[in-house]
Amino acid sequence: MALTIVATIFVIGLLVLVHELGHFVTAKLTGMRVDEFAIGFGPKLFSLRRGETIYSLRAVPLGGFNDIAGMNKDDNEAGERGYCEKPVGSRMIVILAGSLMNFVLPVVLFFGIFFFSGIDTPNPEPVFGTVLADKPAALAGVQDGDRVLAVNGIPVSSWQDFTQVIQQEALPEGTGEPQPVNLSLERGGEKLQVTVQPTYEKQTQRAVVGVMSSLNHRDVGLIESMQLALQKTGTIIVMMLGALYNLLLELSGTELAGPIGIARMAGEVAQMGIVPLLNFAAFLSLNLGIINLFPLPALDGGHFVTLCVEAVRGKPLSPEALRNIQKVGVALLVLLMLLATANDIMRLFTGG
Repeated sequence: MALTIVATIFVIGLLVLVHELGHFVTAKLTGMRVDEFAIGFGPKLFSLRRGETIYSLRAVPLGGFNDIAGMNKDDNEAGERGYCEKPVGSRMIVILAGSLMNFVLPVVLFFGIFFFSGIDTPNPEPVFGTVLADKPAALAGVQDGDRVLAVNGIPVSSWQDFTQVIQQEALPEGTGEPQPVNLSLERGGEKLQVTVQPTYEKQTQRAVVGVMSSLNHRDVGLIESMQLALQKTGTIIVMMLGALYNLLLELSGTELAGPIGIARMAGEVAQMGIVPLLNFAAFLSLNLGIINLFPLPALDGGHFVTLCVEAVRGKPLSPEALRNIQKVGVALLVLLMLLATANDIMRLFTGG
């Protein structure tokens, strides 16, 4: 429980810090007055004034904000340094900077992971790298480093062979209750036999024994680390956009996860080590960056759309119109949060 709390605070705190830092730096660079830069919500735990800006840490570490003067034209006390008095282009830069930083962070994290930890590629040999605890293989006595010689007497010469034969033998009809499989293994020069009872994973419709292949490790240099970081970031963005497209086509929100789900995943990943946790933070940062660009009121993407309308009209929308737009946006966000939280609760009860 403590690890889950610490991991959640670390991940969300990092994402919020980077996001708000984007708004903060660009607001300062474009001459806006920033009254407060805060991480978290609620009562202040710590605050420090430097110049005109108060830097604070608050009690609820699930968000953050920049108090930029003049966000509301009617309450602008900063004169020409108020947000509302700056050119549309400057305001666009400030609004988009938060999401941009959420795209930059994964590149930095992936670069650090590749440069300091190298890269691990799956070993094509049929050797178990990790046997997951409390899964069928572990319960049958299989250990890390065991080499598979055969499955139900069928010779296995590669990891691909092993995964294919397991599915064929455990699910001979393609679906239904998995059948036990006999594994011929080699361990420390000795041969042994174990019987494993796979479980059935409905989502992928596959038999699962709970093992992962061994890995080949390779150190990489500075340039290659950056190339790999950019490549991995781009691949994840494309994957996320594809998943989002499918979600919109199906009009289904069953895959949405809220704060409970994020905390649960953070805790599970943290148990695997700091590198998986940083990977999770990078993945979540990209997710936040994409979602925050949605053209919905109350999100940065919605603010950007209103600025585009202002640029075309030559004047801003009326305060009343902006308030109504914000109300709609907040209502939509609350509905999405309720749906995501409901999904989290259902997964807790169903073990999904």
